[in-house]
Formats: sequence, C-alpha cells, structure tokens
Amino acid sequence: MTSNDPSVGLPTRRKCGAMEVHRRLLTESESYRIARSEIENQTIELESTGAAAARGLARIPVVVHVVAHTQEQNISDAQIQSQIEVLNRDFRAANADVSTVPAVFEELVGDAQLEFFLATADPLGRPSTGITRTSTNVAAFDQGDGVKFVESGGATAWPAERYLNIWVCQLADGLLGYAQFPGGPVATDGVVITHTGFGTVGTAAAPFNLGRTTTHEIGHYLNLFHIWGDDGTGCRGSDEVDDTPNQAGSNGGMPTFPRVTCNNGPNGDLFMDYMDYTHDAGMVMFTKGQVARMTACLDGVRSQLWTERHEPEPRLPRVEAPAGQASAVGTSASAIGQPTVVTSPSGRMDVFVTGTEGAVHHKWWDGSGWRPSQDGWESLGRPEPAPRAAWHPGDGEVAAAPSEMSAST
Repeated sequence: MTSNDPSVGLPTRRKCGAMEVHRRLLTESESYRIARSEIENQTIELESTGAAAARGLARIPVVVHVVAHTQEQNISDAQIQSQIEVLNRDFRAANADVSTVPAVFEELVGDAQLEFFLATADPLGRPSTGITRTSTNVAAFDQGDGVKFVESGGATAWPAERYLNIWVCQLADGLLGYAQFPGGPVATDGVVITHTGFGTVGTAAAPFNLGRTTTHEIGHYLNLFHIWGDDGTGCRGSDEVDDTPNQAGSNGGMPTFPRVTCNNGPNGDLFMDYMDYTHDAGMVMFTKGQVARMTACLDGVRSQLWTERHEPEPRLPRVEAPAGQASAVGTSASAIGQPTVVTSPSGRMDVFVTGTEGAVHHKWWDGSGWRPSQDGWESLGRPEPAPRAAWHPGDGEVAAAPSEMSAST
C-alpha cells in the first residue's frame, strides 16, 4: 500500500511496523508459517554452540535503495555512510554511549561480531557503490511493501541471499521503519527506513538522528523480537531471549533508571536495549542472549549472506576504446552503459563517468579497493559548461550531485 497524502511532520515517538508485517505474513502465507517454525527450532539448536566466537567477524554486504519523491529525500552518500558507521559500532558494542549502561546490566552487553559494508559489485558483478537511486511519484509509503517494487513506485530488491537490502524513503503516519523477519518472501526481504530516521547527518532529525532505527530494524531482520514480547502490557510475552528482563510494554522517550514493571525489580526494564522503543539516544546495547539469537540466524537461514564471496575480481569484456580515451591513459578500455572503464595489464581499472552537470568524474580500482574511496569520485572538471539536468518526480533514476554520484541499477 502506498500513499499520496502522507501525514506530514517528523515522528516524535518510535513506531516500528515489523510485527504488523510478521502477523500479516503469518495470516496470509502457509510457507511463512512453516519457515518460521523451522527457523525457531533451528535457533534453539544453534544458540548454545558458541558459533560467534568460533566464527569471528562476519561481513555483510549492503545495498541501499534510495527512493525519493523530492530532491530532499534523495539523501547524500555521506548520510548513507554515516549509517553504515553507526551499524559497525552498534553491532560490535563499540559505540561510545554504551558507557551509559547501568552497572548492574554491564555484564549483559554483547558483541555481535558483525560488520556492514556497501556492496562493491551489483548482482551482475559490475562495479557498484552499493547505492541505487530511484525517483517516485508516491509521496509516502507504508509497511505494505510498495517501496520494494517498481510497479508501485519503488525499487527492486537485489538477491536477498547475497545482500542486505535497505530501502530509504518517506514513510507515512509517523512510521520510522520496518523489517521482514527471516523466512519471508525473498522479493520483499530486507529493511525499510524513513529518510529522517536514517544516519546521523543530512535529513536525519532528532530524536531519531543517531542511526538507531536501522540498528533496531536489522535486529528484527536477524530474528530479534521487541524486548517486551509484543503482548501489550500483559507481562506474559517473550522475546525468546533469556537474559532480557520481562517488562510491561515498550518504553518511549528517555526513561530514568530504574523503571520497574512486571515485578522485575530492583533493576527493572532493560530500556536501553536496541529492541525497545526509546529515542535514539536511549538505546545503546544488545545483550549476549540477543547476540546468540542473531548468530543462530546467521549460521542458519541467513548463512549465505556472509559466507559467500561478495567482492569478485573485476573482469570486464574488452571493447574498442572511445576516441582519445585509451591514448590518454595508455591502456585498453571497456564500456558498461554510460561509464567508460579502462583496464591495464597490472590489474588497475579506471572508471570515468560524466556527471549531470557535465563534469567528468573518475575513480579507480587498485587491486585491493576503490580509490579515492569506495563512495568517492575525483572530479576532472568539464570540457564545456553544461547545466545540471532538472529533476522531477517520476523521471526514473534520481540525479545526484557530483559528491553523491553512485553506480545505480
């Protein structure tokens, strides 16, 4: 479901749509019900193996699909990179604000040994920044998955067994984000975040401007439930994790320790956990039990996501070099769509693209990584003045500024 008349205004309280998606799929899909049962049985079996310690660091390739109705929603590469940096701190318990965890809960803090990186190759093996940009006529999306299909104004997922798909768009009615639990349809597998709750710069807006909405939703993607067990305030729900205290419903805003509910005194709720509903500044940790559950997910249903090679050596078909291009560099050239790719016998690969403003931009692969950076381009100037093309919703791919250029698909 999509909307052309969204509720305007920034969210003031956390609202996650993951459980609505989960319940909808349980109602509609027998295969999802079977898969969820099998995943829970597998989780019980794998949780006690200590696989995270034996495995070491797991690296997960990410593709961010920016779906924008306005130029403001066409968030910058810098905003996207700020979110990746948050994830890499939060999932390693390396975030500075983990120091705010009350002393009685410090021993519960868990390191998930996960690292996230923007994919360097698309599903066809072509060089990519791991960012796609699509303009849309849809003013706002909801948790009905419209953002995940071109036909409904969104962007198609990359193969879910190889990439963590994250869609960033305008969500309606105060929805900050939602995720699909493992076991659901591959075409909709991934995480959706409203652009004002994504990353730490650009359009990110307080009190959800520290990147924790994405941390929370990836927790669901890796099979974590809300910490209170999603039973309202009944004290009978379970998040299926042993070391998280039972609590009565979600905590919003910035609670004061201790907050006692469900007879869980003297320490009370673990409201500083990423799977509660506080403001971004209030959620700072996963527990060891939550880490064990995420590890079981990664060793089970999502094992291909991090065990396969995701950064293939760049091997490109040779074609005749464009006039003047090869002589300037002294090597042979290949063309992939609009970019011009120049390879050398040493294995170096140079990519040249003409930006929307007419300037030529350059990046290169030196055998170990992209330079000047994975997301950056070197500007070579423009041969003749050329105005930037005007952008209008519905034009197709969103035009990006030179500093925000990406190899989109």
